Amino acid sequence: MTTFDDRENAFENKFAHDAEMVFKAEARRNKLVGLWAADLLGKSGDEANAYAIEVVKSDFEEAGHEDVVRKLKGDLGDKASDEQIRAKMAELLIEAKRQIMKEA
Repeated sequence: MTTFDDRENAFENKFAHDAEMVFKAEARRNKLVGLWAADLLGKSGDEANAYAIEVVKSDFEEAGHEDVVRKLKGDLGDKASDEQIRAKMAELLIEAKRQIMKEA
């Protein structure tokens, strides 16, 4: 194998690793935002965890995170605006990344 092949494999492995980390961080963020929304809805314990899983699953409907925003807005109604939901998602993405890095 040549040095070029080694570098190519290294870049491919890094790309795959980075993509996996982004996926994990977004899934973790969605769980955290689901737990936040569950609290606003008065859910706790197993009911809150089940709701958080629903939020995670809602992210698979289409590319991007608008499907999650739409679900949360529909469920929360006037308890949170679109801007508040997006701000909380941004805040919790940072927290999700921090948690994942701490686990690694």
